[in-house]
Amino acid sequence: MAFSKIATGGVDGGVGDSLRPNAKPLIINGNCAVSQRGTAATDESSGGYYRVDMMYFANTSMGEGRLQQETLTSGNAFNNGFTKAWRVDCAVADASPAAGDKMYLQYNFEGQDLQVFKKGTANAEKFTLAFWVKSNKTGTGNIQLKDKDNSNRQCTQSYTISSANTWEHKVCVFGADTTGAFGNDNGKSLNINWWLDSGTDSDSGTANHGTWEAQDQTKVNAGGTLNIQDNTANDWAITGIQLEVGEYTSSTLPPFQHESYGDNLRRCLRYYYRANGRCGFGAGTGFVQDGAVKGYIYHTMPVPPRTEMSFSLSGTSAAILSIDGNAGDDVQSIGATHADSFPYKDYEFNFVTDGSSITDKCGMGIRINASNYIEGSAEL
Repeated sequence: MAFSKIATGGVDGGVGDSLRPNAKPLIINGNCAVSQRGTAATDESSGGYYRVDMMYFANTSMGEGRLQQETLTSGNAFNNGFTKAWRVDCAVADASPAAGDKMYLQYNFEGQDLQVFKKGTANAEKFTLAFWVKSNKTGTGNIQLKDKDNSNRQCTQSYTISSANTWEHKVCVFGADTTGAFGNDNGKSLNINWWLDSGTDSDSGTANHGTWEAQDQTKVNAGGTLNIQDNTANDWAITGIQLEVGEYTSSTLPPFQHESYGDNLRRCLRYYYRANGRCGFGAGTGFVQDGAVKGYIYHTMPVPPRTEMSFSLSGTSAAILSIDGNAGDDVQSIGATHADSFPYKDYEFNFVTDGSSITDKCGMGIRINASNYIEGSAEL
C-alpha cells in the first residue's frame, strides 16, 4: 500500500484525507482566535506583541499601524471556518520611507518544534506556508523565512493579492535547506516575516525565491508592491495560517487543523499569561519587611512557560490585597521569582502595598481590579 505525506510530517495510511495526525499544528493560534491583550484597535509606532497572541508587529520608523483582532462575519475565510483575523490599518502614513524603514508581521518558532523539517541534513524537507489574506490593495507581497540559528540564512517567497477587499487563500513553497540545523531547544530558531512595507535597504535587490541563501536584506521585500503605509486608507489582514512539512499545492494541501479554543489558549499561555478582571490570584501570607508592607502569594501557572517569565502590573493601584477577608491596600509594585525548577511552573509573587493593614502571617488574597491585570511574558 502506498503511503502519502500529510500535515506535520505524518503519513496517510490510505484511510483518507479526513484522517489527521495526532500532532498539533506547527503554527500556534493560526486562526487568530486567542487575543489575551485585548481586541480593540490601538495605534502602534514600535515593534511588539499586540492584540492577537503569537503575532509580533515589527515597525521601524514606518509611521503607525492600527492593530486589532478583527471579527469576521462573511467572506471566503469565514466560509472556511475562520471568525477572527490579525489586522493592521495604516494609522500614520509614511509615503516616502527612508532606506532603513520597515514594517512586517512576524511569527517566531522554538527550534525544538521544527526538527521535523530535518534542516541541515541530507534529508531536509521543504516548507509549505498557507494563509488567508485580505487587503484594500492588490499587488505583490513578500514572505521571508529567517534562520536565527545560522547567521540569519533566509529563504523568500512571494504571493499576489488579485482582488481588493476579498479574502484570498495563498499557498507558498520554500525550499529544503541542507545547510544549518535548527537548535533542538526552546530558543528562537525561525522567523516568518510577512513584509508590509519597506525602504530601499529591504527591496533594492533581486529576489531568489524558494532558495535558501546567506542573509541579504536587500532581497527580503524585492518586488513588493503592497506598500501598506503609503496611505491611511490602507489595510491588511491575515488568518488561517498553517505551516506544513513538504511541498503542497492548493489542491493537495491538508485541511487546516482547527483546535478547541481551550487547547489553543493553553498553547499560547506557554509564551504569555494574563490574569485580569477581578481574578482571584490565590492565598498567601503578609507581613512588614524592611519598612515596606508586603504580601507573598505562591501561584501555580496554568501551564509550564517556555522559560522563566517576567511579570508586571498594568498600573499603580491596579490590584488590591484582601486581608483576612477585609478590604486591603492598593498594590504599588509586583515582583516574582520561580519557586520551582525548570520549567518554572510555580512562582512566588511579592506584592508591595501602600498601607499598613498587613500583619505578620495574616491570611490574604490578591484581587485584580476589573480593568487591570498582571501579565507574564516568556515570548520568543
